[in-house]
Amino acid sequence: MFKAIAHFGFKKSSKPFKDYYDGWFKTLKNVLLPQLRHAMSSSATSGPILLASHVEVMHRHFLKYYEALDLAAANDVSQVLYPDWRNPFEKPFLWVGDLHPYLFTNLLRSFIGDSESEIDSDIFDKLQNWHVVMAWKSPSRKLTTGVDQIECGLRLMVPALAARARDAQAKFVEKMAVEWGKCEGRKQEMKGVVGESAAAEMDELVGVFVDANRLRRSVLSDILNVTDVNQAAVFLEALAQFLVGFRNRELLSQFDKCSLEL
Repeated sequence: MFKAIAHFGFKKSSKPFKDYYDGWFKTLKNVLLPQLRHAMSSSATSGPILLASHVEVMHRHFLKYYEALDLAAANDVSQVLYPDWRNPFEKPFLWVGDLHPYLFTNLLRSFIGDSESEIDSDIFDKLQNWHVVMAWKSPSRKLTTGVDQIECGLRLMVPALAARARDAQAKFVEKMAVEWGKCEGRKQEMKGVVGESAAAEMDELVGVFVDANRLRRSVLSDILNVTDVNQAAVFLEALAQFLVGFRNRELLSQFDKCSLEL
């Protein structure tokens, strides 16, 4: 039903957001992720300044993406709220058009949960920076308290945004039912009613989407505020690799084979 609301009575973008995302993704995969990994493996003497700069660059790359999403929603919310161009791997992780903010905190929790495990000796062959290797050993009280606060905020905001989305749908359905009865099924009149009803709810749909993006940006920034530069680098490297994994051709091929068998 929401998809129907989004498609009625709203101008279409001259440039699909998919084109922007493809370029953004290529920069993430082919430029920023390799640069961050190089900085993570740099020597301890030159590492901190170099690593901090690449953490900042990666963070800004994500922020620019969410800013672009907001602009795309203002122009044509349907292409970002219901992104048909996302592949089957990505869609289960989407919430209000993009990654669920819980994914950020769950990823962070995975590092905290592994803090007591032994360090694999093979890691030292890949990361020569001791501070990066030991980033998640014995997480500080500030970090664990900060993560608790971030998750507390999510438990308040996520249901509230979901409720706003449900209310927008309910209002649309209610108005459609009333107007349908008045039109008695006449197609031309019904077309106008649908357009008017859709337009009335469009601002709320855009508002929900923009607020969801604001929440995602806030959670990402809050995580980087409670982590040190080495922890932030490991977190962002994992998040970027998570997104890159969505487009792994071998995994997608295996997924398609499983779907055919089902």
